[in-house]
Order: sequence, then structure tokens, then C-alpha cells
Amino acid sequence: MKATGIVRRIDDLGRVVIPKEIRRTMRIREGDPLEIYTDRDGEVIFKKYSPIGELASFASQYADTLHKICSMNVVITDRDNVISSAGVAKKEYADKKLSEDFESIMETRSLYSYKNSVGRVDVTDGATLFVKYAMPIISDGDVIGCVASLTNDERCETSTEETEAKLVQTAASFLGRQFEG
Repeated sequence: MKATGIVRRIDDLGRVVIPKEIRRTMRIREGDPLEIYTDRDGEVIFKKYSPIGELASFASQYADTLHKICSMNVVITDRDNVISSAGVAKKEYADKKLSEDFESIMETRSLYSYKNSVGRVDVTDGATLFVKYAMPIISDGDVIGCVASLTNDERCETSTEETEAKLVQTAASFLGRQFEG
């Protein structure tokens, strides 16, 4: 654990302000859930909570199935990192931070299609493949992640395009419903 040198007081309602610099560095946005941990030494630790991370093994199996059955290169992300991938180099994507352009795709809350957009979007900075289709995972009205198919073909001209888009949408919808209660 690294000390920041910043000290904050708890107000009369039990609140503490996380400094803007730390929120920016850690990509903590207004409304983001934080998990609270304590230890025997009296430390209180706030950690960003990732609902998709709770289903990492399930998401990984889903991505593997899409790859094996449909030959798709797939990544499944939470709001900040790649959670699982299939058909791509694991080292290139595993637990990597998302690019700002990819985060923007999630904020649209709709299907992204490379052929309908200008320029390519990488899931992570410096990735060799780029996003062909991406659909945000929405649960209880909140974006909690994204499912994306990747390609290195700038033309993206195959007869399975519509099917691939529907599979990405289906995966995102299914994963989102796993969290609704």
C-alpha cells in the first residue's frame, strides 16, 4: 500500500471526500460503487467494485464459446479493464486498462459498428486488433461493462456481419440480466 500524504476528516454524516486527483488517477466516477475492506490493524480500504468481475469465470466461458462456435475474437470488459478474452493473445488484453475511445463506446449505450464509424477503436492502447462490434452491458440502467468482437480486417466484409452483431448484442444482454434482481 502506498501513502499519498493526503489527510481528510470525516464529516458529521460519516462522509469522507476522495480527492479529485485520486479519483482521476483511479478512474473513479460519480456513482461508481466502491467495496470497503477493513483489517485488524485498523486500515479501511476502498476498492472499485466490478460486478462483471464477480462473473469472470462465467464471462470467460461465454467468450470461449463465441470463439469456438463462431470463430469470433471476443473481449468482455467491466468499466475499466478487460475481464476475459478469447481468440486473442491473452497477454495483450488480460487485466489491461481500456482506451478512452472504448470507454466512449460504452457511454453511448448502443451497438457500435466499425463499418458505420470513422476510424478504428482499440480496446486497450496499443492493441493489434480493433473493435468490429461492441455492445455495452447494461444492468438496472447502469453500464457495467461491454462485449466486443475484434478484427484486424479494415474492410470487414463478410456475410456473417449481421449475425456477429446480433451475437455481441445477445451476449451483452444476457450478461446484464445476470445482475438484475
